[in-house]
Amino acid sequence: MSLPLGRISGIRVRVDLSVFVIVAILVPSLAFGRLPATLPGRSLLAYVFAAVVATALFLASILAHELAHAVVARRNGTEVESITLWMFGGVAELKGDPRSPGADLRIAAVGPLTSLVLAVAFGVAAYGLAFLGVGGLPVAVLGYLAAINVMLALFNLVPAAPLDGGRILRAALWRIWKDRQRAAIFAARAGRGFGYFLIVFGLVSVATGGGFSDLWLVLIGLLIVNAAAAEEQQARLGSLLRGVLVGDVMTPRPVTVDPQQTVDEFIRRAAFAYRFSSYPLTDPAGRLVGLVTLNRIRDVPPERRATTRLGDIACRPDDVPTARPDEPLTDLLPRMVGCADGRAVVTDDAGVVIGIVSPSDVSRAVQLASLKYPTVPVGGADLTNLPMR
Repeated sequence: MSLPLGRISGIRVRVDLSVFVIVAILVPSLAFGRLPATLPGRSLLAYVFAAVVATALFLASILAHELAHAVVARRNGTEVESITLWMFGGVAELKGDPRSPGADLRIAAVGPLTSLVLAVAFGVAAYGLAFLGVGGLPVAVLGYLAAINVMLALFNLVPAAPLDGGRILRAALWRIWKDRQRAAIFAARAGRGFGYFLIVFGLVSVATGGGFSDLWLVLIGLLIVNAAAAEEQQARLGSLLRGVLVGDVMTPRPVTVDPQQTVDEFIRRAAFAYRFSSYPLTDPAGRLVGLVTLNRIRDVPPERRATTRLGDIACRPDDVPTARPDEPLTDLLPRMVGCADGRAVVTDDAGVVIGIVSPSDVSRAVQLASLKYPTVPVGGADLTNLPMR
């Protein structure tokens, strides 16, 4: 679950609830560990305040890192869905893949570069304050931020997907091999190898007395392995579905409903009359204003169905993946996540709803493509097995 923060340059910014885990870890570790050890003798309130400021600026540094990816992606012709901050950093969700190896390289490299620029800025600020004789906690906080941004940049430069270094490796191999899918598969396999290394290193460190804090390496390694495996699957799927457009697989003319209709009315008039499990909500002009699924309908208690309107329980338009019929299906697949239960709504140039893409639509496309290209292995026909970034 994530909380919306607003928009920056038109890009939606969200905070996953897992971020509060990092806040709960960083603030006490700084306030009761690092800062008192570095600068003893200050008050508890001063340590806590400095720790809160350092944590907030650290999260702002991650946001700047992801915003840099998003801005450069836009300048290189790739739209950006949103940015989400979560427990292990941030994710800039792109609507489609970069158009060239050069664009891929620029989008990937700007993140670590931004972190290094921030590290220099924090370091210069710390040196400047120390030179002016300010010293104390402000210098300690700025020094910590400089160091953490250097670490963030260096870690992201490891040539293993899904890290930025893996994207850089993919771009380089793409240029050499002239085959993006092959390059992506190689970078993903490098990511899995790096993830397994972190897992083994963390377990060995814990077993040899390194402390349970090294279990973080195991957790990060597991996340990298899973993400890299998903990226490899996505690359294989891209080869399989190359040339398939959203309009080729969508269900046209979906049944739309009025957001003012009550849940009780919907059940009586539509739920049993149609075979669909999701219904776009539209305004009088046919434009999307939300999406309701049978799962959301089922969650409404029977005693509230007569007074609850569909618009009250529907996914908001900004949370519903949308696409044009001429968009490559592989560009849409990574966005088919979230509250829409794996569905996406297809609209025309005027924003009018003209179709819907469901997991079964994608499954059929995969099955048909596998008949045409039987040598390309994929993980299964159901969308739950398809990788999502």
